[in-house]
Amino acid sequence: MSLLNYKNTSTKRFLEYVQIDTQSDPESESQPSTEKQKNLSRLLVKELLEIGLKDAHLDEYGYVYATIPANSDKDIPVICFCSHVDTSPDCSGEGVKPVIHKNYQGQDLVLPDDNEQIIRLSEHPDLAHQLGNDIITASGKTLLGADNKAGVAEIMDAIYHLVANPEIKHGTIKILFTPDEEIGRGTAKVDLEKLGASFGYTIDGETLGSLEDETFSADGARISITGVSQHPGFAKGRMESALKIAAEIISNLPKHTLSPETTEEKEGFIHPVGISGAVETASIEFIIRDFTESGLKNHESLLEKIMSEVLSLYPNSKAELKVWEQYRNMKEILDGYPQVTAYAMEAIQRAGIEARQMSIRGGTDGSRLSFMGLPCPNIFAGEHAFHGKHEWVSVQDMEKATETIVHLCQIWEENA
Repeated sequence: MSLLNYKNTSTKRFLEYVQIDTQSDPESESQPSTEKQKNLSRLLVKELLEIGLKDAHLDEYGYVYATIPANSDKDIPVICFCSHVDTSPDCSGEGVKPVIHKNYQGQDLVLPDDNEQIIRLSEHPDLAHQLGNDIITASGKTLLGADNKAGVAEIMDAIYHLVANPEIKHGTIKILFTPDEEIGRGTAKVDLEKLGASFGYTIDGETLGSLEDETFSADGARISITGVSQHPGFAKGRMESALKIAAEIISNLPKHTLSPETTEEKEGFIHPVGISGAVETASIEFIIRDFTESGLKNHESLLEKIMSEVLSLYPNSKAELKVWEQYRNMKEILDGYPQVTAYAMEAIQRAGIEARQMSIRGGTDGSRLSFMGLPCPNIFAGEHAFHGKHEWVSVQDMEKATETIVHLCQIWEENA
């Protein structure tokens, strides 16, 4: 079911948004982590005010809040749509030049500013479902920023359509655009009382028609090592290098399992993401992932066992493992509110798409929001190959995401 009177504004918005550098910074302690994220957020507030959302504003922490007032007399739960404005620190987001490849016919896409950057159909099987569609990529020097500016553009497009077509009945709808999702701080300073929503949806998923109601549970971990430093000319039998101990711990991790490169579906992993130090002290940073709490504990026990076995070879050194919670599988919360997922599945189907309920090997703002009291599954935005130069999204998938958002607003009204 297509939307009546629909005029696609998501593409125009998206092409403008991605040219604004909003890369977040994990080393920064400020909130937001980079002031430049607010450049896009200020533009969004301006556009929301122009559309007619009178309370649209940007707060000091980089969050954009806005409200579409209800136009139905029914008692309808307040729902929220959320996307994040920042892009990943893993690849440059400065000077993005979006390129539209019209009427895609299955060819490999050679990016114009670096001919060695080729988006191959054989490596991106979802392209096989895009024949005849218009594919947007970056030019080869940067990421694109579809994660999550596609979601931002789709929400903005849906807002524009709802306000322009008041005959579409809906309850009060809240809008939330967050900073710093890519560095795990997307909900650090969110004001849920001010937001005032009962249920939410992040628009930050991948494949057309997907609805993600299950995420990894996630912990961070750090091994801090204290070795024995000696002058290297007189070190025989004395020196115990903390850096070498760290290297041995990493080397003793499983080679054929429990790593991102050897796991899939619901398999978890232990992943070293950083190492630093010198002869006397060193540290290793890890992320630990699994879909269950017990799986996390098993992985952490294995990591501690490996650390202890390596340390047994260095009698004068010591090491300590610290683990902290990052986020948890939102399915634990969403299973208590089945209508939230069911309505989203119906909205996808009304947009003429096969709906697929999926798990995501990662986390979203919705993971944390769910445990903060705002049950919040993740709806597709159409973004693919994110965090790198081969990122892409299709115009038609963005349009379908907009349709899904509008249908979802109607479904909540109809079922009130």
